[in-house]
Amino acid sequence: MSTLVTGIAELVTNNPRLGAGPLGLVPDAAVVVADGAVTWVGPASAAPAADRRLDVGGRAVLPGFVDSHAHLVFGGDRAVEFEARMSGQAYDGGGIASTVGATRSATDEELRARLGALVAEMRAQGTTTVEVKSGYGLSVDDEARALRLAQEVTAETTFLGAHVVPPEYAGRTDDYVELVCGPMLAACAPHARWIDVFCEPASPHAFDADASRAVLAAGSDAGLGLRVHGNQLAEGPGVRLAVELGAASVDHCTHLVDADVDALAGGSTVATLLPGVEFSTRSPYPDARRLLDAGVTVALATDCNPGSCFTSSMPLVVALAVREMGMTPAEAVWSATGGGAAALRRADVGWLGVGARADLAVLEAPSYRHLAYRPGVPLARTLDLSQAT
Repeated sequence: MSTLVTGIAELVTNNPRLGAGPLGLVPDAAVVVADGAVTWVGPASAAPAADRRLDVGGRAVLPGFVDSHAHLVFGGDRAVEFEARMSGQAYDGGGIASTVGATRSATDEELRARLGALVAEMRAQGTTTVEVKSGYGLSVDDEARALRLAQEVTAETTFLGAHVVPPEYAGRTDDYVELVCGPMLAACAPHARWIDVFCEPASPHAFDADASRAVLAAGSDAGLGLRVHGNQLAEGPGVRLAVELGAASVDHCTHLVDADVDALAGGSTVATLLPGVEFSTRSPYPDARRLLDAGVTVALATDCNPGSCFTSSMPLVVALAVREMGMTPAEAVWSATGGGAAALRRADVGWLGVGARADLAVLEAPSYRHLAYRPGVPLARTLDLSQAT
């Protein structure tokens, strides 16, 4: 059964061949969807007949947000840690251990309920694709459990056993890396599409370049795609390691030297920026303008997690990117949709045109510009096609 979505004041297609500018804007537009895919896009005056009709009443429509970096399987919270940071305490990743303890002690039902609630929050704000990492179990059984649960809500699951060194392996990083690359990977690979590592020598809890390379190589040998947490706390090897190994994305990119930017500009690795982290840790924001001007593909994501950024809001991320990182509203919207799709190497999401997945977000506003123009206002939601009549 086909559905005509009409009454669209402004349609963001992310395809310049379909409309104006890099966002491929179509005014007074319509979209036809059938069997979960877009079958027609264009001016409403030229729209073909369809079985059902849904009028959005002069609102803007854009591709659903693609949140390519999130940690949604966890127990407990770290509100006290957040309060301490707001009083001047620096963030170094050490609080992850407290979430590990709470996650290990949580039941499957408790973890599943939290996961489902966060995904529902995301959909209510226009996110239609989300990547979910493990990383708060840090034992063979708990990491595999996290990924099995994540598989219930998304195909974009990431094994992050190399998040930090857990307390029981303190002082024995090499032994823990051996566990991650061996029994833990074997248990987790069947439930994951990606492998990730927190490559951050500046943190006493994370991993240096050699350990990170070992983890990524083992994951690649197991058939997993590569992702990297890099250059969050200080300049370091993460970005260039990610580019060298052909990782799909290197995330954070807060502290970059010219060689990092040059490497990203010359490679296929997406730079995924997470401005909610800087907002929540009072850290310097990444320089998105520097990356964009160098020709780097940039994505935006929430990094939703209980410690350094407990927000599920891609609209907030868009507003922060415009206000704090030198992006235009159009660049931020593309990076939150098409950029996220590039970071996940997905060709079916992040745009709207014939063959794209029928993931539409609608705004309580006439233009995408309002996402940055009206920060903190709940403008975006996933369009419910079942409301068509």
